[in-house]
Amino acid sequence: MIIGITGTIGAGKGAIVSYLVARHGFVHISARDIWTKELQDRGIPVNRDTMTDLANRLRKEYGADYFVRRALLSVEKGQDVVIESIRTVGEALLLKQHGALLLAVDADARVRYQRIHSRQSALDQVSYETFLEQEAREMHNDDPTKQSIAQVMEMADYTICNTATLPELHAAIEDFLEKCKDKHAESATL
Repeated sequence: MIIGITGTIGAGKGAIVSYLVARHGFVHISARDIWTKELQDRGIPVNRDTMTDLANRLRKEYGADYFVRRALLSVEKGQDVVIESIRTVGEALLLKQHGALLLAVDADARVRYQRIHSRQSALDQVSYETFLEQEAREMHNDDPTKQSIAQVMEMADYTICNTATLPELHAAIEDFLEKCKDKHAESATL
């Protein structure tokens, strides 16, 4: 099974990935890791703005689905994989063409800001106003090579609203996985 994860900044994509890896043995492929390595290899400072700019440039040069094409190269047949973080319609479409499910996660903006600020990542040490500005730039875009998280979230097979406790998030993930099994069973009998 391949699961692509999308969602707003700080909504809990990483917490979902950690759970899928630890509890269900999924292999994790991270956009952040891929883009961070690209930035470091090019000697560019690592922050959300430089990461977004580089990712958008590479998508413009190689196609809107560049990250997912790159990620799928490392997926072995029959492997359970979670690909984090799907940000363009092209990436979502390519995943779905490969039979992947798209999971979206969201939460209140203040809660998400508190989460990102506490994780001490170089990408996340910004003011609340900057956080909202960065997110606004990533949410809607007419250019298919740039992030359009709102459109991608609309394409999701399932959405988790992550505003409660970690055990409640884990229960929501299990619910999603159960529904995935049902969906796969239905499509196998058609």
